[in-house]
Amino acid sequence: MERLSTKVIEGYKSKVTRLCAGMLVLMGIPVKALIALELRWLSLKKRVQHHYLANMKISTRFLLMFFVALGIIFMCVYQPAHLFGMEFEVRVINGFSNNSSLPLVIWCISQQDGDMGGRALQEGDDFGWRLKTNIWGNSHYLCTMKWDAKRRSFDAFKVPRDSQRCAPLNKCSWLVKEDGFYFSSDEVNWKKDFSWH
Repeated sequence: MERLSTKVIEGYKSKVTRLCAGMLVLMGIPVKALIALELRWLSLKKRVQHHYLANMKISTRFLLMFFVALGIIFMCVYQPAHLFGMEFEVRVINGFSNNSSLPLVIWCISQQDGDMGGRALQEGDDFGWRLKTNIWGNSHYLCTMKWDAKRRSFDAFKVPRDSQRCAPLNKCSWLVKEDGFYFSSDEVNWKKDFSWH
């Protein structure tokens, strides 16, 4: 019995556990009871670890879901056009008033639609299109205008700039005149945005 108890005592890894096991043997507690106590301890330890790991997994899942929800809420509040994709109408109008025989030539490209081709606009003519913004918020339409010796490229639509200023009608209109480019979101109130040079 003494050898068995010595083997059991030496089998424990920590010094404290060996000391406690040695004291229990000296107090006359049988080795079987010591082994049963050890098995109960291991079972309890395993349950506590399992409970801790399960709670940790739940906490991690909860945090992940919380941050995803927070990100969606932020995008909906900050710029809903980025998340759901809003439709806009873009129009470029030849606003020249001197009835020039030279047409206003426009050529537009975009990341979404590629090369949209060129058009020759006579006085009062327009070139327009509808677009839907993408989830990344980087919809961008670049147009190059040419009239006589003048040439100018400009952003006809760019989400960071236009998603708010084209609201509430979701209309972005450009009126091109001899002295520059005018912007309007309702085609009633025009404001000069920039010149040809």
